[in-house]
Amino acid sequence: MNQGPLKRWLIASLVLNLFLACGIAGGVWRWWSVERAAGTTVAAQPRGLRFAADELSAEQRRNFRLGLRDVRRESAALIQTARDGRQEVLRLLNAPQLDHAALSAVLARTREADDALRARLETRVVDFATTLSQDERQKLASGLARRSMPSAPAAPQPKP
Repeated sequence: MNQGPLKRWLIASLVLNLFLACGIAGGVWRWWSVERAAGTTVAAQPRGLRFAADELSAEQRRNFRLGLRDVRRESAALIQTARDGRQEVLRLLNAPQLDHAALSAVLARTREADDALRARLETRVVDFATTLSQDERQKLASGLARRSMPSAPAAPQPKP
């Protein structure tokens, strides 16, 4: 019996098994360290207009969100126009020949729809704010600042 090739295969098998065992151990260690680190991190704060009223009472939060929902329902055509416009912009940008005039026209329509929707939302927020006390308005302003800017400083408090 020839021991040379058998010995080489045994060494190759040991090296391969050692490589696999180290790879699995490294993967487990990496997974465990990432899971452990994820458990200690602070969850990201939700951003969005609907979360701006989180500091208010449950009834006020409900009214605020219902108002936003009503604006979205009333503005469904504007939202769809803006969405379609963004899709058209992407299509025009991917076209072999860039049509500057068409791209500008689509961008203008999309911007108009976005601006009209924003105006409606802002009007609804202002209408809601008029129903609040000053302390509640400060809470809403604080929520708006936190939700609209990732690292917004706290809203200044008026001096009594």
